[in-house]
Amino acid sequence: MSRVKVDPVAFRGWPSEALEFYEGLEADNSKTYWTAHKTVYEDLVRAPMTALLEELEPEFGPGRIFRPYRDVRFSADKSPYKTAIAATLTRGGYLHLSAEGLAAGSGIYHMERDQLARYRAAVDDDRSGPPLERIVAEAAADGIRIDGHDRLKRVPRGYPPDHPRANLLRHKGVVAWKEWPVAPWLGTAAAKRRVADFLRASGPLNEWLATRVGPSMPEAE
Repeated sequence: MSRVKVDPVAFRGWPSEALEFYEGLEADNSKTYWTAHKTVYEDLVRAPMTALLEELEPEFGPGRIFRPYRDVRFSADKSPYKTAIAATLTRGGYLHLSAEGLAAGSGIYHMERDQLARYRAAVDDDRSGPPLERIVAEAAADGIRIDGHDRLKRVPRGYPPDHPRANLLRHKGVVAWKEWPVAPWLGTAAAKRRVADFLRASGPLNEWLATRVGPSMPEAE
């Protein structure tokens, strides 16, 4: 990922040309297309994302934009460029813009083994499990989906099949996620408000995960 540079330009959304850029890249994912349209990416895709991250930084921490190039070494799909721009925020948050629109996420997408053990213990605990249920219900009421990169078909071994929080126990990652299809507001500063509202609404989930799960702590060799 590349470090976001300070940009004095205020965030005003992404113009339609930014989405058209990704439509074209999906149709022609080649160096020829990228080289011919690189200034569009820099000025109309990356620059607005940089400005947005800078404005979100005081509340949500510094941001980083992912590189636009794909790592094709171990991929069957050898297309060299990502068909979306994505960024993260240090206090929890993920942004994603493509030809389909804008999306935002927050949480732990994939839990390592030690994180998963702490997560399951916390979900099982009658003191910490019900608060997570309430967080999930409140997020759903705000139109936010709680999901993860994968989930088990059944509750993990050692837990009863009829556990009151069986659905949460099946998760192998927990993230809040919201998608906005292309709409006129995407080309205005209103996009910042929607992202900020989402990040605030997903704050309780991040707090629960930070308190009950935390970062992975690999065992010492």
